[in-house]
Amino acid sequence: MAGLAVPTWDPETAVLIGTILLEAIVLYVGYGGLERLFGPRLMKLLIGGDADAR
Repeated sequence: MAGLAVPTWDPETAVLIGTILLEAIVLYVGYGGLERLFGPRLMKLLIGGDADAR
């Protein structure tokens, strides 16, 4: 039957997928940290500290 075979994994493909997943996690954590550090200051700069803008 077509389509029921279990695909075999190439070790290079598994390493590539793992590397991409690790990179995504690092970027997610990194951008989250940058947002916590610079987010409030940037919002004050963009909004101008106006309480009515929120």
